[in-house]
Amino acid sequence: MIGRLRGLLVAKDAEVVTVEVGGIGYEVTTTPKDLAALPPVGEEVVLHTHLHVREDALALFGFLEADRRDLFRLLLGVSGVGPRVALGILGTLGPEELRRAVVTEDVAALTAVPGIGRRSAQKLMLELRPRLELADADVLGGGPGAEVREALEALGYRDDEIRRVLAEVPAEASVEEAVRRALQRLGATS
Repeated sequence: MIGRLRGLLVAKDAEVVTVEVGGIGYEVTTTPKDLAALPPVGEEVVLHTHLHVREDALALFGFLEADRRDLFRLLLGVSGVGPRVALGILGTLGPEELRRAVVTEDVAALTAVPGIGRRSAQKLMLELRPRLELADADVLGGGPGAEVREALEALGYRDDEIRRVLAEVPAEASVEEAVRRALQRLGATS
């Protein structure tokens, strides 16, 4: 298993980067978020990786944070989720957003991922919930995400706007407080 690479970033493509380690160039598929955060070509980079083995191919997936790689591995453990879908999920939702969506049963957050419908989102939540460490107080914190999302949707806000402000609202806030803060943030950006 290749769990981490440290080397010279020699090429960036749409989804694939090449990292040279000891004279060997490793092609690593990554999310657009991680790709945008990488240093310029020619600089040193550290990627936390997962080697995906199939009968016909070996594929290396890389992330700037170990937490994102660990969530990628958890997602791969869900039936019907392959590397492309797992990358899509992590490319749309950050680790904290994904945890919050699963804990608060926020189906709409998962359906924002290209290729994930309502049924797939419900299945994902059902299978991920016991796998995530839900004892984490920062994640649980009484998360009002689903109710806040419904309230903002009823007021006519778009899904991308809602996702953006929900990430900024403290998880310990009551539903009323979370809606008020979300509306303040939405009002400040319009």
